[in-house]
Amino acid sequence: MTTPVSRTTPPPPAAPSAGAGLRRRSQRGITTAEYAVGTAAGAGLAGLLYKLLTGGFGHQMLTTLFDHVLGLLGIG
Repeated sequence: MTTPVSRTTPPPPAAPSAGAGLRRRSQRGITTAEYAVGTAAGAGLAGLLYKLLTGGFGHQMLTTLFDHVLGLLGIG
């Protein structure tokens, strides 16, 4: 005779796989790695923006932007 399975009974453990004997690595450092990648991407973007804005293109773009804003305000 089998016993009925209630909904609160946890499922039976899964069958062991081929790599079951291997140790699982801790994932505690994964967040640190994600922050490192985000920081590196931010630093790269900041460097790119610095190079664009300190060159001739950046000067021309900022001048055009300020002239446009001052024109909209009726000052320039």
